[in-house]
Amino acid sequence: MSSISLLRIAVRGRPVKSSFFRSQTRLPTKVTIGCANARTFSKTAVRPSGDPHGEETFEEFTVRYEKEFEGVNDVFELQRNLNNAFAYDLVPSPSVITAALKAARRVNDFPTAVRIFEGIKAKVENKGQYDEYLKELEPIREELGINLKEVLYPESS
Repeated sequence: MSSISLLRIAVRGRPVKSSFFRSQTRLPTKVTIGCANARTFSKTAVRPSGDPHGEETFEEFTVRYEKEFEGVNDVFELQRNLNNAFAYDLVPSPSVITAALKAARRVNDFPTAVRIFEGIKAKVENKGQYDEYLKELEPIREELGINLKEVLYPESS
């Protein structure tokens, strides 16, 4: 017999009726974890859509984000909405960019306003499209006093 087996036998010993360390209460033998109806945990409503894939058109996207930017009250909401808008595989329309710039002005966040144009520059396919956006958004940039990164930090080449 190994020494570990002897140690186990010695430790177990004879059961003592009045044990100082053992509780006198008995635990239930069967413990039920979980619930019979798993749907009781969900608090979200199922929203069926008419479109099987839930895709939205560019016009619906534009209207949705214009409303989102109109309701912005702080910098966190502004940046979250910008991240969501630029995460799609498209460049937001100038009306969405205008609403975002006005929201940046409303929450007094100049750096984010400048970064919006950097996001446009990263999303467009070529410099010609970027120039078209700049030309389209020139009046709002002048009205709000927003400079481009190229103007603020000219290249030292």
